[in-house]
Amino acid sequence: MGVLLAGYPVSRYLEFPPITQYVSHEGFSWPVFFALAIFVGLMIAPLIFRVVSARTHSEEVHIRQRFPWWGYLGIAVLSAGWALAWSRFSWFQDWQGFTFSPIWIGYIILINAWTFRRTGHCLLLDRTKYFAWLFLLSAAFWWYFEYLNRFVQNWRYIGLSEFTPLEYFIYATMPFSTVLPAVLSTSQWLASFPRLTGALQGPMPIRVRHGRILAVAILAAASAGLTGLGVWPNALFSLLWIAPLLVMGSLQVLFGGASPFTELRHGDWRAVWLPALAGLACGLLWELWNSKSLAHWQYAVPYVHRFSLFEMPVLGYAGYLPFGLECAVIADLFLGRRDREVTLEG
Repeated sequence: MGVLLAGYPVSRYLEFPPITQYVSHEGFSWPVFFALAIFVGLMIAPLIFRVVSARTHSEEVHIRQRFPWWGYLGIAVLSAGWALAWSRFSWFQDWQGFTFSPIWIGYIILINAWTFRRTGHCLLLDRTKYFAWLFLLSAAFWWYFEYLNRFVQNWRYIGLSEFTPLEYFIYATMPFSTVLPAVLSTSQWLASFPRLTGALQGPMPIRVRHGRILAVAILAAASAGLTGLGVWPNALFSLLWIAPLLVMGSLQVLFGGASPFTELRHGDWRAVWLPALAGLACGLLWELWNSKSLAHWQYAVPYVHRFSLFEMPVLGYAGYLPFGLECAVIADLFLGRRDREVTLEG
C-alpha cells in the first residue's frame, strides 16, 4: 500500500532473489544518532539499573546434572562449522556458502545442553515437539522480515546472482529456520541466572485501563507505520523492528491470549527482559560469525551507520531487543503459551 501511495513501481519489490538496489540511504547524522541513542537508553536503563544494583543472595543455580554427551556433539558441530565458515579451503569451496546452518545448529544443541546442566530442564528435552515446530515457524518468521527489508534495504546478501529463485529459497530457508530455536533456547538459559531476573519481579507494575481500545489504537498506528515504510524508508527504518512487535502484541490482546507483556500488570518484567536480552546475545553471535564468512550480509543503515561492531553499526544492535520479544510473541501466537522460564524453583 505504501509503495502504491508513493507511486513506486511494484515490480521491483517482487524481484526474487532481491538484487537491485533502489533505496538511496541517507548519510550519517549526529542529531539522529544521539536522539535514537538517548531513546534506547531511556527505555532500557531502568531495567539495567535494577539488575546491576540488585543484591541477590543466591547467585548461582545449583548444578543439577552432568553436562550431557550430546552437548559435546553441539560443541563439535559448532566448532567445525565456525572453522569452515572462516576458512577458504579449495576442497570445500562448493560448500562454503552453507556453513551458517551448522554453526547455529551446533549452538542450539550446546545452549540446550548448558541449560540442562544448570537446571535439569531444556526445550530440546522437555518440549521436543514444540522445539521441532520452532524450526518450521522460524523459517516463515524470518522470511517475513526479508519481505519488510525489501522496502528499506538495510541489509543485503553477497552473491545472490548465482542462485535461481528455487535455489535461493532453499539456500536461505535452512539458516532462517534456526532463528527462533536459538533465541528461545538462549532465553531459557539466561533465566537460569538469578542475578538477571531476581530484581525484576514486582518493581514497576503497569496497569492499563481499556486495554482492548488501546490495542486497537496500537494496531492501527503500527499498521500505518508499516505502510509508511514503503513511502519513507529512511525516516521510518526503525519501524521494521518495532511495528511488527506492536502488531503481534495488540493481536494477542484482542484475541484474549497471554503475551510477554501480560505480567507487567503485576510488575514482573522477566518475560520482557529475557527474550530481549536473548535477542541481543544472539545478535552479537550472528554478527560475529557473519563477519568473516564467505557467504555473508552487509548493512546500509540511514543516519546511524557509524562505529560498526563487525558488520553492524553499534546503534543497530538496539533492533535485536524488540526482535527478541518478537520471537517470543510469534511462538506464543502460533504454538501456544510457552512453559514459564526455568527459575530457581523450577
